[in-house]
Amino acid sequence: MKANELFNDAAEKLSAASKELYRPEEDVVTYAICKNAQFAIENYLKGFLLKNDIDPSKYKTIDSLYEQCKLINNKFEEIDLSSFECTSKEIDYKYCNEVSKVSSCFDVADKLDTFLRREKIID
Repeated sequence: MKANELFNDAAEKLSAASKELYRPEEDVVTYAICKNAQFAIENYLKGFLLKNDIDPSKYKTIDSLYEQCKLINNKFEEIDLSSFECTSKEIDYKYCNEVSKVSSCFDVADKLDTFLRREKIID
């Protein structure tokens, strides 16, 4: 049940980020895209771990969550986090001030969503 709540919250955050990203550039609030994309990524990864009976609370960074997900399903390697600058620390918003940077954060979240749907982990 908790995993599904995380997946639903992640999808809502991804949708909010998407709506913000596709506004006219002068109206875009990059912080909102960044925050929502990061929370979506984190919640997708935590949801996957919970679905596999692993407590995600001991993993404090996106990178550590991602590494645990890869141990369970090596197909997670298809998701490239190299363009995502906030993997090795707790969620940090100081990188959230350029559309190009937040766009890459959004792309990672969107690819993760697509991957989990394709793998039939979420519907």
